[in-house]
Amino acid sequence: MAGDRRDLRNLRERRDQRLRETAGQRPREADGRRTQERGSEDRRRNRLDQPQRRRSFVTLPSPDSDAFGRLSERIARFLGTGRFLVWMTLLILLWVGWNIAAPRSWRFDEYPFIFLTLVLSLQASYAAPLILLAQNRQDDRDKVNMEQDRARTERNVADTEYLTREVAALRHGLGEVATRDFLRSELQTLLKELENRTPSEPDEAAG
Repeated sequence: MAGDRRDLRNLRERRDQRLRETAGQRPREADGRRTQERGSEDRRRNRLDQPQRRRSFVTLPSPDSDAFGRLSERIARFLGTGRFLVWMTLLILLWVGWNIAAPRSWRFDEYPFIFLTLVLSLQASYAAPLILLAQNRQDDRDKVNMEQDRARTERNVADTEYLTREVAALRHGLGEVATRDFLRSELQTLLKELENRTPSEPDEAAG
């Protein structure tokens, strides 16, 4: 009993010692990895054949590109409708008519309508990039659809070639199979041969 207790005690001490050693090695390994990463970063910084990363001191806002693209497509679709042209024409006519026929104290943009020209140029400067962005998104969708169509046509061509080979193999196999007409002709020839043989056999027996 005493020997068993000593063995158990020795096993526990060895286990505790191993746990201590492994616990001491893990921080050493982590420190070694950190020093290696720092050394690699320092090497990258000191290398002249690779560009250094610029640190931006001002963080620019990064909007959701997908949501912004959907909004630009909606605006581009609205700009390309007759409703937009009608409303734009009515607004310009109302603007010009008000600044011509209204009393001078009520006018806010007299002839030559500089403020109206500024508003129209601002609207055009924002509409052009929005339309281009919508066109780019449509081009990306067209590319994806073209790739899907190409893959679908390739699969259809492969299936058609496979079916053509199968049909050719079936035709080749059916060419070697006896048809009804062939069997009928063979049976008729056999019957004729039997008919020709039956009358000659009694004559031979009588002779």
